[in-house]
Amino acid sequence: MSTDHANLICRDRAHLWHPYSSMVNAPPVFPVVSASGVRLRLADGTELIDGMASWWCAIHGYNHPALNRAITDQLESMAHVMFGGLTHEPAVRLAEKLVAITPESLETVFFSDSGSVSVEVAIKMAIQYQQARGFPARQKLLTIRGGYHGDTFGAMAVCDPVTGMHTLFNKVLAPHYFAERPNTRFGGEWDERDVAPLRELMERHRDEIAAVILEPIVQGAGGMWFYHPTYLRRARESCDEHDALLIADEIATGFGRSGRLFACEHAGIAPDILCLGKALTGGCMTLAATLATRTVAETISAEGGGAFMHGPTFMANPLACSVALASIELLLSSDWRGRVEAIERQLRHELEPCRALPQVADVRVLGAIGVVELKAPVDMHVVPGEFVRRGVWVRPFGKLIYVMPPYIIDSDDLSRVTGAIVEVIQSIRQDRRVG
Repeated sequence: MSTDHANLICRDRAHLWHPYSSMVNAPPVFPVVSASGVRLRLADGTELIDGMASWWCAIHGYNHPALNRAITDQLESMAHVMFGGLTHEPAVRLAEKLVAITPESLETVFFSDSGSVSVEVAIKMAIQYQQARGFPARQKLLTIRGGYHGDTFGAMAVCDPVTGMHTLFNKVLAPHYFAERPNTRFGGEWDERDVAPLRELMERHRDEIAAVILEPIVQGAGGMWFYHPTYLRRARESCDEHDALLIADEIATGFGRSGRLFACEHAGIAPDILCLGKALTGGCMTLAATLATRTVAETISAEGGGAFMHGPTFMANPLACSVALASIELLLSSDWRGRVEAIERQLRHELEPCRALPQVADVRVLGAIGVVELKAPVDMHVVPGEFVRRGVWVRPFGKLIYVMPPYIIDSDDLSRVTGAIVEVIQSIRQDRRVG
């Protein structure tokens, strides 16, 4: 390790918190000095093939000239301006594009800074909508176990309160209703009994529930579980029957990750409110969006006091809107579907050997997402370094070693990632608690 490399790590350790990490005996960090295509270059000169797309978002890889150009062109005229009382071309064009590519019923767009905040916005919309309709008691959300919707307080409250990452805050979070998650896998034979818990809670608490919030098809950070599209259709039917809204959290799945542009398309349903983030800007800047139907927007506006009560300082940042528009246009002009299908085929083939390993509980793949679930948690002080030693970047969590690469990854680079996963898992003793 070079002196400069070691010094940077030491300075980091002195002052910086990292996500879901401790300031005492923290797991190792690896300083990055540049990124291009699917490769990260570390301060010591090591090159890593990125299997994570920076937590789902860098779908075009890094340092893409079209995305860089969108930012620099916009920077010449305006980096930021408040959105209260003002507007600008990048925000208008991006809103028009999002309305055009999402379900037809979604016609209004609210921009925010991050995925967690887009969920906060969706929850507030649902509650304010019900109040505007004359149902002030409808303050609760209904969701399913195993979900993850973000780290802010409203979003944490609809994450799994038992197996999620936020149990420490349960006593101060707003209480909501949780149904058992569906057991029927994506691609499996649908079992109608899976929807019974959701229906029972909807019926019992119909006068309290403002909305159902779900991650469509793919539960992300709550367990990387892929469930049957029929469950989503049944949830839509139940919301219609009980006059509740359906919120689709597509922050992780939006923009092609599941094999469809939006995961709701697997079920052929449209939500009343849609949350987008992560890949929205191709991983270049932070931006999120909450889309709603005209009915939701006009009910809040006409009957609910005239204003929706939210307004982030950096809402609709022009740089972020510009690069988001460029990212969407780049995606739609490419053979993204073919690329994702090829990644899916390769992940299925090359991760399958993991299934026979005694340390492994399950292997599952959908779109550009590959998951190997272990029987014991991963040691984050050891395992990430094992991947770095093999020239790839894969960051596990809990019992899950998973990959979600940029769509531009080629087959040779993807094979290096999957090969490293097999090797690292083989190196983990089954009888050792690894976390």
